[in-house]
Amino acid sequence: MRKQVIAGNWKMNKTHTEAEDFIQTVKNEVPSSEQVESVVCVPFPFLQKLVEETKGTSVEIGAQNMHFEESGAFTGEVSPVMLKELGVTYVVIGHSERREIFHETDEDVNKKVHAAFKHGLTPIICVGESLEQREADQTMDHVESQVKKAMEGLNDEQASQVIIAYEPIWAIGTGRTATSEQANEVCTHIRRVIIDFYGSDVAEAVRIQYGGSVKPANADELLSKSDIDGALVGGASLEADSFLKLVEAGKHE
Repeated sequence: MRKQVIAGNWKMNKTHTEAEDFIQTVKNEVPSSEQVESVVCVPFPFLQKLVEETKGTSVEIGAQNMHFEESGAFTGEVSPVMLKELGVTYVVIGHSERREIFHETDEDVNKKVHAAFKHGLTPIICVGESLEQREADQTMDHVESQVKKAMEGLNDEQASQVIIAYEPIWAIGTGRTATSEQANEVCTHIRRVIIDFYGSDVAEAVRIQYGGSVKPANADELLSKSDIDGALVGGASLEADSFLKLVEAGKHE
């Protein structure tokens, strides 16, 4: 059985003090990592302190982005080498906001995925369709293309460690949520795509999260579905009580 992974994505929110208060509240309250993986993806300035604060606990700290180069003249960017040295374990790659606002391409995403594995980071690869694409019945084709391009060139071992977050763009921060059936349908399709390229063993190992207005009220229903292995959560991960409820929902009975 695949272990669920609940990852909070704070985006550009919280002060350093607020971030520390959150971690102090949740770090000893989350279930053991044998039951569910708990990840908090925080802004770059908070990474070092929060990695230190969570040592010896079941909370892992992730970054929200990184560059694919190890160093160079890339003002304002952060490299995988820097993240690894800090003790970061996860990194979100290809979030729709990065793709749309900062014009990241599928090729950029693929380079970042390879860089993450080179430096021992677990990539959380985001894929998802716009409302226009869903209404035009293009969801499956679009998501399939994103998955294939993101994972291109990975070996079986790397592919099996990937976490894919299916986040329909029309449901991110809008209050609209895909039904559990809609979400699971796309996640099942993603797994079939991986079977075609890597076989059933790898596909069965890959964790596929759902993201898009996930909150404690709908988490149980979403996480009960056959091919949904956790959640990538935005707004509902900003409050400690809400995050703990989401993690609790991810525990396998």
